[in-house]
Amino acid sequence: MAPVPATSTAVRRNVEASPGSHSYLTTRGPLTVADPASGASIQLDTSNQRAGNFLVIPGSENHDTLTVVDNRTKKVYELKVENNTVAAVDFAKIRDTDDQGRPAGTGLRLYDPGFQNTAVARSRITYIDGEAGILQYRGYDIEVLAEKSNFLEVSYLLIYGELPTARQFERFHHEVMHHTFVHHNLGQLMRSFNYDAHPMGMFISGISALSTFHPEANPALNGQDMYVNDARMRNKQIFRLLGKAPTLAAFAYRHRIGRPNNLPRNDLSYTANFLYMLDHLSEEEYTPHPVLVRALDVLFILHADHELNCSTAAMRHIGSSRVDPYSAVAGASAALYGPLHGGANEAVVRMLQEIGTVDQIPAFIEAVKARKKKLMGFGHRIYRNHDPRQKIIRRVANEVFEVVGQNPLLKVAQALEQAALKDDYFVKRKLYPNVDFLSGIVYHSLGVPLDYYPVLFALPRIAGWLAHWKESCEEPNGKIWRPRQVYVGEPRRDYVALEDRTATQAKGGDELATLESVASRQANKRSEFATHKHMKASL
Repeated sequence: MAPVPATSTAVRRNVEASPGSHSYLTTRGPLTVADPASGASIQLDTSNQRAGNFLVIPGSENHDTLTVVDNRTKKVYELKVENNTVAAVDFAKIRDTDDQGRPAGTGLRLYDPGFQNTAVARSRITYIDGEAGILQYRGYDIEVLAEKSNFLEVSYLLIYGELPTARQFERFHHEVMHHTFVHHNLGQLMRSFNYDAHPMGMFISGISALSTFHPEANPALNGQDMYVNDARMRNKQIFRLLGKAPTLAAFAYRHRIGRPNNLPRNDLSYTANFLYMLDHLSEEEYTPHPVLVRALDVLFILHADHELNCSTAAMRHIGSSRVDPYSAVAGASAALYGPLHGGANEAVVRMLQEIGTVDQIPAFIEAVKARKKKLMGFGHRIYRNHDPRQKIIRRVANEVFEVVGQNPLLKVAQALEQAALKDDYFVKRKLYPNVDFLSGIVYHSLGVPLDYYPVLFALPRIAGWLAHWKESCEEPNGKIWRPRQVYVGEPRRDYVALEDRTATQAKGGDELATLESVASRQANKRSEFATHKHMKASL
């Protein structure tokens, strides 16, 4: 609500002050203030009390503003509101007369740990309405795209802003599939990892190494603005990353299961080629099952982008330094590698395996409500309603089960979902199944190892990352991202010589002592082992 003018004569006289100024009103008896926009009014009655003091702020003619009163200085500020947001730098204009140990001239800062209510970019890519359960790519509902489109077409839409014509899609498909092969030495790198290396670690390493095979794509060698000024160079890297990422992902999988790599087949679709590289053994005419290809296509569409999640924010943050997109995608993949981001569907499968049977669900539900267990695959940071992707995955799961057979975990998942949706504890907290609840079961039914799930999340998300990277490259006056902090550490201190310091001055001493004790125990064990070995040799 804008600052409201008052209806009494005394108040009107004060309201006539210039915008940005304010005054105090002392009055007895009822005082009515009204909002001319809505017609609502509030009556403040001081008839039975001593005189009341009111701060009167003149309303602005511009309704797209926010009026802020700084009670420390009694100053009034008018901030512009655009798209329901206020520019954070505008708050820097609000300054206190007492610095209280802060750097001189520091204006007001917004403290928002975890970016819970901070917009750091203007984007045209993905729209989410968490309350209504709406997800759109470039204005197209996710349900429509999942039904009628394919992953490579959706990638084009995300990156370039429009659905392609038939000719544009043919060209795009050709360019992407033309870049599916990787350098022999990169294949050697993927084969050099330990047999039990995590697939996501191998995938990240492979993506990062791509930049070393394409020095012409490195802004550090060719000019920091090469991607800002040259659309052709941007497109070249987009084609390369979309083309080579499935090959590296397949190499990581094949190495993990101890089988030789399969070379790409560019005569297949994007997802069919990926499944071929994963599964082909020795059959000469092997092609993946079309139902499974389509299922993977839909899953890739659903995971292609989701606004500024942790990994996408990391992509934009890293990309703002003007580093090459291979390094930025590797960094975004590392962010997704974290269990709080890319490990959710794996955690769902492990939870269902732990529950085991339907009859164990009541006990599990009670353990969750007692905060002894976690209900994985329910709730979302953004959605306060049903996740629109969940219904689509349910349909895909049924189609997959018709081909590979029903997964025994499905009955447990269905019973758990029904129990949670009937329980007031979860209903009141608006905890509904999200995209991860069934996607893990689908991958599990396809025989995919649990530790490979993050790779299957990262691979389609590259399309979204590249869309955000391209959009940020095209931003006028783009700046390197540099968040601020609130310093809560020690004030200025004088240096004390090492020999003069007391134990109380070394606050990290206890932690260091713990580390020293561990090192000491390890050293003692090595010493005991060496002594024992020497004694055996003497005998």
